[in-house]
Amino acid sequence: MGSVALFVLTTAASFVFNAFTDKRALPPPGLTYVEAGGIRTRYQEWGSTGTPIVLVHGAFESVDTWSRLAPLLARDHRVYAFDLTGYGYSQRKGPYTVDHQTDQLLGFLEAMHLGGAGNRPVLVGHSSGAAVVSQATLRAPGRIAGLMLLDGDALDTGAGPPTAFRYILIDPYRTSILRIGLSFDSLIRSFYNSQCGPGCPALDHAGVDVWRRPFQVSGSEDALWSMLGAGVPGIPASRLADLRAVNLPKSVVFGGNDDVFSPQTPTQTAERIGAPPPTIIRDAKHLTMISNPDEVAAAIRALSARARTTATQTG
Repeated sequence: MGSVALFVLTTAASFVFNAFTDKRALPPPGLTYVEAGGIRTRYQEWGSTGTPIVLVHGAFESVDTWSRLAPLLARDHRVYAFDLTGYGYSQRKGPYTVDHQTDQLLGFLEAMHLGGAGNRPVLVGHSSGAAVVSQATLRAPGRIAGLMLLDGDALDTGAGPPTAFRYILIDPYRTSILRIGLSFDSLIRSFYNSQCGPGCPALDHAGVDVWRRPFQVSGSEDALWSMLGAGVPGIPASRLADLRAVNLPKSVVFGGNDDVFSPQTPTQTAERIGAPPPTIIRDAKHLTMISNPDEVAAAIRALSARARTTATQTG
């Protein structure tokens, strides 16, 4: 009887807590949106000249993840970044699959008038965003100038939360746990520090809110549960290997201390897609664009230069 009473009390408390914390946050003012693949998409752009570069973030990230890297690239490139559906401040519109997010990316290129002759972008995909840029390149190679996989192997490995989390931890408990967790700055800082490493700037309260607020806007919780249930999006190895036959410059860049992947992953990824040996950023972890923006910018510029050379040679 004691266990039943505790279950009833916990469940009731969870429902009450969720009801009192159900007010959703609003996106920050002044954001810019465009329709991309049928999705109202938040985006940002930097720079006015040079080869276009499109930055595609990974899981739990947003346009703001690129805030240290994009201004460096904008010195000699036109730089674009957008929030994939399910994250940031873009419209939540499932299914949250690689194909659906690739539709959004290709729609974004169309909306920004990118992909035509002389205006093809270099795509940079971070972490799970590597799968999105890879799929876009496979689907529309003629619209792409170059491809970089940054801290991501693009593979569908079935990775994701434990089965117990996906299927046993159900509402109202998961909602309560998420909202309580988001209320603690220390937990967000801990996750950030574990992925970013010593080279990253410390998060003040405003910095914490950059990571927290996207998961407090309308529709974010339902989207999160859907994505967690499906696991990390990726592409089958056999399909990803088709990139070897795509004749455009490719690059693979990883942090040397990235513990999300094995030490062999960068070399295996480069071989799989037909890229040169990977660029390894010493002492960096999984968020290299935050911890080491200068090194990542240099690698992207090198890829962009190769893309320009290839475009000149092919006419």
